[in-house]
Amino acid sequence: MLKIGILGCGRIGQVHARSLFMVDGARVAAVTDAFPDAANALAAKTGASVMSAEEMIASPEIDAVVIGTPTDTHYDLIQASAKAGKGIFCEKPVDMSADRIRECITTVETAGVPFLTGFNRRFDPGFAGIRARIAAGEIGDVELVTILSRDPSPPPVSYIKSSGGLFRDMMIHDFDMARFLLGEEIVRVYATGSALVDPAIGEVSDVDTAVAVLTTASGKICQISNSRRASYGYDQRAEVHGSLGLLKAENIRENNVEIANGSGFRSAPAQHFFLERYAGAYLAEMQHFIGCLSTGSAPTPGIRDGLAAQLIADAAAKSLETGAPVEPG
Repeated sequence: MLKIGILGCGRIGQVHARSLFMVDGARVAAVTDAFPDAANALAAKTGASVMSAEEMIASPEIDAVVIGTPTDTHYDLIQASAKAGKGIFCEKPVDMSADRIRECITTVETAGVPFLTGFNRRFDPGFAGIRARIAAGEIGDVELVTILSRDPSPPPVSYIKSSGGLFRDMMIHDFDMARFLLGEEIVRVYATGSALVDPAIGEVSDVDTAVAVLTTASGKICQISNSRRASYGYDQRAEVHGSLGLLKAENIRENNVEIANGSGFRSAPAQHFFLERYAGAYLAEMQHFIGCLSTGSAPTPGIRDGLAAQLIADAAAKSLETGAPVEPG
């Protein structure tokens, strides 16, 4: 039985703890949080011990850690966990600095520990199904990918200030998905955006409505649309156009009942937010991580995937600033 430590007992730490409860061969053995009440509450639910981060990482009883703490703590926790020989599951982004991610890559690869970057959308049945069917050749050569990701409402401006901005916080998931579906690296990024949802977001030098166009060396294109507002629920869709056809994954609705009357056809709204929409993806992601720990195989997406997405996000932010296309890296 693998013993897993949860670093960070907030919303995402609780999601991963619930997933671990449903995964065979592993259990939550220890938890920690900067707020003792949060750690104690999750410990009561899981039967885990409450430890400090230092105690958890040093403990020979802990096989791996799940890092769900604020981004500015990731670097130190990754460095310490890798040097202690722990398997690492780290939420995105790995770090706000590409150079610091490179330092983490050196430490992780020198230590030889498994590392998974938490791009959970790769494990969504719809998006994973598209990737599998691309690999099977169903639509021939991929030519154009379209990704739409829109939140039901914006987060507080206090969160925006420390988030790294829309490209590094929100669209970074879509940058990883673009690489996942295109099957090639991005060589050029053009991005534009505005603050149309909440003027206060613009006042802290961020945008809440944005579009990015990504291009690969062979000319494949991905277009991404993000908004911090969607009145109809959490909008998560993807479409891949290829030489032989098209694959697409639609929104998941609150229910699949449709009514038809004299006013037309009407169906339920999309599920409200990421906790509902990606519940299955979070579970599959954790099953993959625990399976890799058990078999000694390398998790994917790994830490280098975290770096690749961060470089695209940095390029998008620079493109927004300059108004010109930018090469990642």
